[in-house]
Amino acid sequence: MFQAVEQNSLPQTSRPVAVFASFSGHGGVERMLINLLRGFVDLGQEIDLVLVRDTSPHLARLPDRVNLIRLGTPHTLFAAPALARYLRERRPLAILAAKDRGGRAAVLARALSGTRTPILMRLGTHLSTAMTDRTAIERWLRYAPIRLLYPQIERIIAVSNGVADDTARIARIPRHSISVIRNPVITPELETQAAESCPHRWFAPGQPPVILGVGRLQRQKDFATLIRAFAQLRQRVNARLVILGEGSGRRALMALIAELALEDCVDLPGFQRNPYPFLAHARLFALSSAWEGSPNVLTEAMALGIPVVSTDCLSGPSEILDDGRYGRLVPVGDASALAAAMHATLAQPLASAVLREAVTEYEQRRSAECYLQEIRSVCG
Repeated sequence: MFQAVEQNSLPQTSRPVAVFASFSGHGGVERMLINLLRGFVDLGQEIDLVLVRDTSPHLARLPDRVNLIRLGTPHTLFAAPALARYLRERRPLAILAAKDRGGRAAVLARALSGTRTPILMRLGTHLSTAMTDRTAIERWLRYAPIRLLYPQIERIIAVSNGVADDTARIARIPRHSISVIRNPVITPELETQAAESCPHRWFAPGQPPVILGVGRLQRQKDFATLIRAFAQLRQRVNARLVILGEGSGRRALMALIAELALEDCVDLPGFQRNPYPFLAHARLFALSSAWEGSPNVLTEAMALGIPVVSTDCLSGPSEILDDGRYGRLVPVGDASALAAAMHATLAQPLASAVLREAVTEYEQRRSAECYLQEIRSVCG
């Protein structure tokens, strides 16, 4: 039996919308979901957050008015029976599932429950790129359930057009059946968080310009290319590089920094609870990813008026930067092109006001409104 923790003491005047997810670690998906929930609450929508796992520090930001419901299952793949019981007993207006596994579990749970609860699913990964290095049988095993179950989902919501196009190809469903809603990246508290003091000495006044990278230290983010590009940049500009984040790739990156003799100008200070003072004091933000869905930190940097450069990876950056209008785009894995883009941007940055205006679509309230419109549309 699922365990419900009713945090909303107000009388219930309407059926809730269920958000189904698994929260573990410091991931961007969890952070965006909390932003979305905060947006829903601000708009007066009653919400049940139905969780498989609940070990993420992002849950500290969960609004008090959200009903937190723990299913008590160890993994999303095994959550269908408990989720089915929830659907029968709570009868939500609709269920919004986060990520592929959540969507597939929701389809199975609805079948088990005997209800007709509309299902929406949020997707944020360019899956075909992430599966590039897998074998044919691994890709088939990944894609087969998608092709079987996705046609049973009333509405798929992608975070970018690139993710939507990729999903339509993989699932073999019409592209028009997938909506695109921008991530709720820009929160009302972003400016306040960015105004806190930055704990790193390199960001103090009078120091050389700092280039910032942010993300998990793993293959997707390709920080090795960023470090190599910075080594080339250092031959022309006295600058420093800071990369925030943790991950399994730390040892290899530290070895590369030593190999290039960059120990005095490259720092990896780890995960930061509040990365926004770092962003606000950086001279430039650089995204070096091999693939993305919609890179939130790129949007956050622009919202704070910080110039950006990015790889033209699939997908997201070219949409955010309007094909290079708001920041230079370079080929994935090309350190020389990235170094040149960073040098040119440091020399001629775009005005902060232009960058801020470019990302208004990613405001928390606007994103939440769009999600609620989609929910209402599938509920008839």
